[in-house]
Amino acid sequence: MPSLGRLHLITDTRPGRDPLAVVRAALSAARADLVVQVRVEDTATDRETYDLASRIVALCAPYGARCLVNDRLHVALAVDAAGGHVGADDLPVDAARRVLGPTAVLGATAREPNTATAAVAAGATYLGVGPCNATTTKDGLPAPIGVTGVRAVAEAVDVPVIAIGGVTAAQVPALRAAGAYGVAVVGALSAAADPARATAELIGALTC
Repeated sequence: MPSLGRLHLITDTRPGRDPLAVVRAALSAARADLVVQVRVEDTATDRETYDLASRIVALCAPYGARCLVNDRLHVALAVDAAGGHVGADDLPVDAARRVLGPTAVLGATAREPNTATAAVAAGATYLGVGPCNATTTKDGLPAPIGVTGVRAVAEAVDVPVIAIGGVTAAQVPALRAAGAYGVAVVGALSAAADPARATAELIGALTC
């Protein structure tokens, strides 16, 4: 499996956001430690998703950063992304692995040990675990699992655990101590006044 960065930036394509500007700023600070997960609104067309993902793949390439596409695995293949990520309502992990092939990065969402171990057995190479905290960037999420929930999953699997859900730089040390390999963020960067500085703070917390 290709190396995996510790900071995952999930694109924020809600009205008023500029995902490409945020990606550029984050790449300048994190470089190869960044993974960009292209996530779009449900109303986005495949063409819109393709256009955004292809531009992000091109932005990541000079830095050696990885680009993944959430949910729409056919777009991941079309833009030659490093892989994809599937949630609970997307393709099953084993089906996603067949779509992407044996060497692609494949993330899966989990919030408790049983589903986590099943996802890894089905072919997931990392897990997005949460939400750790309450967050407003995605509707319909279950109750937060906190640091204790992240620890339970991390102790059950031997793949990288990426904590997600309202994560801030101040929370990173506790999440790392609980076994998280890295963190995934949306608003911490997309809503930051200075995304490059916010990225540097997260990277500093992840690597100290």
